[in-house]
Amino acid sequence: MKSIVIQQPNELVIEEREIPAPGAGEVRVRITLAGICGSDSHIYRGHNPFAKYPRVIGHEFFGVIDAVGDGVTDKSLGQRVCVDPVISCGRCYPCSVGKPNVCTSLVVLGVHRDGGFSEYAVVPAGNAWVVPASIPDEHAVMVEPFTIAANVTGQVNPREDDIALIYGAGPMGLTTLQALKGVYRVKQVIVVDRIDERLALAERNGADWVINNGEQPLAGLLEARGIKPTLIVDAACHPAILSEAIAIASPAGRIVLMGFSTEPSSLVQQGITGKELSIYSSRLNARKFPVVIDWMEKKLIHPQRLITHHFEYQQVREAIEVFEKDQKRCCKVLLTFTEK
Repeated sequence: MKSIVIQQPNELVIEEREIPAPGAGEVRVRITLAGICGSDSHIYRGHNPFAKYPRVIGHEFFGVIDAVGDGVTDKSLGQRVCVDPVISCGRCYPCSVGKPNVCTSLVVLGVHRDGGFSEYAVVPAGNAWVVPASIPDEHAVMVEPFTIAANVTGQVNPREDDIALIYGAGPMGLTTLQALKGVYRVKQVIVVDRIDERLALAERNGADWVINNGEQPLAGLLEARGIKPTLIVDAACHPAILSEAIAIASPAGRIVLMGFSTEPSSLVQQGITGKELSIYSSRLNARKFPVVIDWMEKKLIHPQRLITHHFEYQQVREAIEVFEKDQKRCCKVLLTFTEK
């Protein structure tokens, strides 16, 4: 089989490997489609401190089960599945309180263990979620990105009367936007970015007001309209955002951080306690695949609005280049491995 391997930072090869056999409790998936994420780029460029090389990258992937290991009784050959990349122990404190995504022995496919940028992948059977026939392949491969939004919204419990503000109109900001509008019916969602083309995409995905904060100060615009956001989502993760979010948030507001910066943020505690703000963080997903599959079955979200580029897996270098450099036109990039 062919696998996309990062041998070391900035060294990508398409390598011939043996087709793996599933062990006990595992299934083998013949990959149909995979999506490129920022973390794939970070591993490729050597910016992910958790990655070990060489590594088959890819944690957003979908395919068909073509082999089943010993002891697997709930999966069968031919089932269409999307794969949760989060592998957890089920016994530690985080797992016991419903946060397997921060398991003390966390393993993430495509980071700590070989992932889905390959013609075949072996995964734990419990991580392979059966996709209903009503969900097309291109939507199925988008389940994982939407689980990030499901993890965020599951923590902050959005209300219809929230005034929500999202920093960042990239894939994670837009999946969260779709969840807020389509699932939770939030009446007012504001999206902030510095790229007009991304803001236009946010409008097409349901944003009620878009703001280019590179052209005009955000705080002044909100103050002029008397707006104090009750829910703020940081999907851009610049170190300056958190202090601004604290300043503009409504009393009793919620702020959620979707990613991280390695640079420190400067905060004044009084800004948090004076308004009794709640600050959340979110990493990966905590068993949210069934939630997103249900959203897709009910057509509450629209994955096709985010897919901008398709490439054959042999074009992976070009695909990553587009993902990294074409921020005006590129949102979600899909790689095709096998046809149905």
